Amino acid sequence: MTTGTCLCGTVRYEIDGPFSAMVNCHCSMCRKEHGAQFVTFAVAPIGTFHWLSGEDNITTYQSSEHGTRGFCNTCGSATPTLMPEMDMVVAPAGNLEGDPGVRPQMHIFVGSKAPGYVITDDLPQYEEYPPEWSMSSIARPPAETVEGVTPGSCLCGGIAWELTGKPALMMNCHCSRCRRGRGAAHATNAFYKLDQFRWVRGEGADESFKVPDAQFFTQHFCPTCGSPTPRVMEKFNRVLIPVGELDSDPGAQPSANIFVANKAPWFEITDGIPQFEGMPPRG
Repeated sequence: MTTGTCLCGTVRYEIDGPFSAMVNCHCSMCRKEHGAQFVTFAVAPIGTFHWLSGEDNITTYQSSEHGTRGFCNTCGSATPTLMPEMDMVVAPAGNLEGDPGVRPQMHIFVGSKAPGYVITDDLPQYEEYPPEWSMSSIARPPAETVEGVTPGSCLCGGIAWELTGKPALMMNCHCSRCRRGRGAAHATNAFYKLDQFRWVRGEGADESFKVPDAQFFTQHFCPTCGSPTPRVMEKFNRVLIPVGELDSDPGAQPSANIFVANKAPWFEITDGIPQFEGMPPRG
């Protein structure tokens, strides 16, 4: 039995299992929905899935002609997608509690992977879906970019922003809050100074959820599509950017994997970047 939860704990569910597959998806829609550089999904027969609480707290967004994506409207966490026509449920693995007993088997949609992101493991890679799946992909036009500017937006496009220059810091965070908030193996966050950031549209339109027992941890998200959005921290002259929302290469790579003591048991770190059990030491 595997349980899953959103960041705030309102939406909870269980999957009896066993899981039939686990895949890392690099498509632009998944990256934008989760704000992560890639998203890992665990797949199981739909009959093994049960909602425990919070089903009425889920907002759905029509992301394509035939596809919808759900998220908790309190905290923004992505929720499982039920696909009865295919007899399966697809759950964001970052929201699963404990070890689901399955490991990633492949990377899909690597032709759409995050700009500047490098895959460092030995798993099979597919430009789109594996051919044996006999599934068609959805064409999305590339975002317009301007030299010297890194644009970003949520999945629905209602909230957008621009960045100039390189981030002061970029890190992969494996803490349970980031994993639940992003529904991914880890969050990749970039920190810019405020004068490097400007809203293009949707300023003030986002929602936010602060974890009650956290000193700072707050997730901002689009109320229409659930995508994580920038968190402006005027006190620190910084803005936190979910890197999965960016439409061009920010020109930087993560400098550390932090809170690896809390990393997902199904995820193996292979990027060679320094690892820290918690926060890295100051200085």
